Amino acid sequence: MSRPRGEAPAGRRRAALIVFALIAGTVAVSDQLLKSWVVSPASGFKENIPSPIIGDWLRIDLIHNAGGLFGLFQGSAPVFAVITVGVVAVLLAMEVGSGWRSWLVTITLGLLLGGAMGNFIDRYHQKYVTDFVDIGIGTSRFYIFNVADSAVTLAMILMIVVWFVAPHLGVQMPPEKDDAAGRMAKDADEASKLRVG
Repeated sequence: MSRPRGEAPAGRRRAALIVFALIAGTVAVSDQLLKSWVVSPASGFKENIPSPIIGDWLRIDLIHNAGGLFGLFQGSAPVFAVITVGVVAVLLAMEVGSGWRSWLVTITLGLLLGGAMGNFIDRYHQKYVTDFVDIGIGTSRFYIFNVADSAVTLAMILMIVVWFVAPHLGVQMPPEKDDAAGRMAKDADEASKLRVG
């Protein structure tokens, strides 16, 4: 008995979900472990006192970020915590619904979920996010960030590749094998455009 069109082989879908969960879990756990080490007395790092790691280019500068990514919207940590719950639900739905079609999509969604979870844990327990990675030259510095922020930023770059760059390189979802299925896919695409607009 053949599977319905558009459905993934069970093994492929299962593998994608495992990879998705492993990426998200690895990002969230490594983010929390590194934060725990940085804030521990054994690390020797003090809040708001930069410590050079690779000269002035890479420093540990421990701060409490009560806002969002890159320190935006300070004082809104509880709001971001609530939003994150919705984001996690959307990411899970997206992976279950379509991540299996592309490993790049699975990796992107896994990074986003891991980053969201890492910072959500901070906001839930502390009402702020622990940031500590400080890169730059002299007084020209980037926003202080953490592992979760890095995962989200990388995922954003991959999203640009998936949605804007890949189609121009001829990378598409596998086409359906008959005209009827092709028309259904086209109709669904048009409907989604109307909903967005």
